Order: sequence, then structure tokens, then C-alpha cells
Amino acid sequence: MYCTKNITDDLYWIGGNDRRLNLFENIFPVPNGVSYNAYVLLDEKTVLLDTVDKAVGEQFFENLTHVLGERDLDYVIINHMEPDHCAMLKEVIFRYPKVQVVCNAKTADIIKQFFKIETDALIVKENDTLCTGKHTFTFLMAPMVHWPEVMVTYDTTDKVLYSADAFGTFGAINGNLFADEVDFENKWLDDARRYYTNIVGKYGTQVQALLKKASKVDIEMICPLHGPVWRKNLAWFIDKYQKWSTYEPEGQGVMIAYASIYGNTENAANVLASRLADKGLTNIVMYDVSVTHPSVVVSEAFRVSHLVFASPTYNGGIFPNMETVLLDLKAHNLQKRTVAFMQNGTWAATSGRQMNELISGMKEMTVLEPSITIKSALNDSQSEEIDAMVDAILNSMK
Repeated sequence: MYCTKNITDDLYWIGGNDRRLNLFENIFPVPNGVSYNAYVLLDEKTVLLDTVDKAVGEQFFENLTHVLGERDLDYVIINHMEPDHCAMLKEVIFRYPKVQVVCNAKTADIIKQFFKIETDALIVKENDTLCTGKHTFTFLMAPMVHWPEVMVTYDTTDKVLYSADAFGTFGAINGNLFADEVDFENKWLDDARRYYTNIVGKYGTQVQALLKKASKVDIEMICPLHGPVWRKNLAWFIDKYQKWSTYEPEGQGVMIAYASIYGNTENAANVLASRLADKGLTNIVMYDVSVTHPSVVVSEAFRVSHLVFASPTYNGGIFPNMETVLLDLKAHNLQKRTVAFMQNGTWAATSGRQMNELISGMKEMTVLEPSITIKSALNDSQSEEIDAMVDAILNSMK
């Protein structure tokens, strides 16, 4: 049976949800599933905005058929050609041979690459418009948010922004389509942050360019390709994007990411966290990088102001899982953080220096000195070193 949601009198959500998916893009765990959003507007002309992943393709076509009823499909607007959104495009064209594909020139090329078909697409450029009757759409290019062909579509009539991957989030929609119908800050924000930082985080400059374009139009609703639709309190979520895309932390806090083979480096991390708490710091999170997926550590590094990395020396280098995390942070362009290091080495501790080299190659990173060196296990005589690191972290927050 069809499963659709009314957004306005003539706008419908016809997407689907996948709660069986383990890894989004075959890399990011999605314990809460993911939604694939597509939208249909029933104007004088009918308009489909994007399609869905093949995992929910059958549901998508049942939804599309129901909403269209006896009507044909006039336009399909492609904002983003990634397969989790475009997988059903070829089938849409086959089922509705009169449909007009609307896309930009880069998208048209990618359509050919994926589907090996020629389409007589209506090619649009920056600020081009398309009138479908009551509604007029304006197209804004958003290259590298997060593919080079991405654009967003703005309905000037109802003031709706179809935002492609921008303002999306991991997580399946559990009946409630709108962000104001759920406890977004407590139950969705972590997934939204993890989605942004790992999918789009590298492209802060490009996101800033899109935010500037979006600020010039009056937006009353945001319809992303993943996650809830926004119709209230848009400024709150847009402010998160402002912080994330300028690499500003959401607030003062410390993330301690550690690797530990036999528990001794973990013990040092626990002692540090405990003493930070004793001094009144409440925003502390800890992650064992051998247990926690790197996407979580990346997300938290974007959230807080201060980072501590604790790693044993392994084969003369950084413990592999820690090195993966640090390289991931660098790949996602993290900036503007204060960082401290703890290294462990039974005979030749070198992980601290190598971690420092990786972090120092990133923009506007402040490294606190001195670092702490553990020889096999932390001993009582190093208590003052721990206190010194605590003081350095807290003083740098003032």
C-alpha cells in the first residue's frame, strides 16, 4: 500500500525509509536507519523533485502512482545525482516517457555516466526559473555540497527550499515527517551532526556560499533529501550549519579519544577526565577508537572546543585505529581546535610526536604543551603532569 505524507495542499512526500541498512555509503553506521525523501507537486504541471535509493524503489513508485492518480508526470527536477537519490530516475523516464528532466549541465553528464541513456533535459543555470502554473521555481547552484553537480530548488510561491543533501540527517522517519513533531535536539541532532560532518564537513567554504545564497530568499520550509522537513524554528538549525561550516565549536567541552592495548593508556585518559570533572567541567566525552566508529569521533570533534588524543606507540608509529581517526579529521578539514596529546611507549614512545605532526598540518589548531609520556603505565609521580594538562585545558577555555 502507498505511504505518503501531505506537506501542503499540493505538495506530497513520497519517499521511503530503510531500517535494514547497516552502513550508509557502505562506511557510516546508521543504527537509526535512513530516509530517502522525494517530493511531488501537483500544480498545473506535475513535478517530481528527485527520486530515491533502489532499496525503497518499489515503495516509491507505489507512492508516486497514488499521488499522481490519473495524471501524467510532466517534470522531474534532479537536484543531486548520487545513487541514493537518483537510482530510480531511469525507471521514471521509462514509465513516464513524456516527462521532462530538469537539471544543470553537470548533472546531465552524470546521468549519461550512470544510466547510459540520452535525455532531452531542460538545462538550467544559476537563477533560472521554471513556472509550472501557480508555482515558480528558481534554481541555485551548490557545487561540492557535496558533489560538483549539486543544486537546490526554491519555490518562490510557497517559499520552500528543496535543499538536496543540505540540512539532511541520518535516521528513518518514524511517522512524524516534520522536525517540530519530534524532539529533534535530543533525539536527532547527534545524527544530523554526524551526517553533516562526515558527508559535507570537508566543504565548509562551499556550504558558506550556499548559506549566503539562501539568506537572500525568504525560506519558510526546508525539504531535504534525508530526514525531517523543517517548517518551524529554521533559524536554529541554520545556525548549526553556520557553526559547522565555519568550524566553530558548538560550545566549550573536551573530547578524549584514546587507543589502549592492555588498558594502561585508557587508565591515563580516565584519570585526566576525572580530574577535569573535579575542576567543574561537565562537557566531557570519551571514546575508545578501537570500539567507536570514526564517524562518531569526527562528529564530536566538530561539536566541542578541545580535543585530547591518547595513543600507545605501535610498530614505531601511531596505533592504527588512532591514526585512522586523525587522518579522517584532517580529511574532513577540521579547524580551530585546541589539542593535547598523551603518548605511551614501553621503550620508545613516538606516537605523540607523530600525532602532533598530523594535527599541526591542519588549519588554526592550537597544541597545548607539554604532552604527557607514559612508560608502560601511568605512575603516581606523574600526578602533577596530569594536573598541569588539566590546568592548561581549563585556562585555554577562559
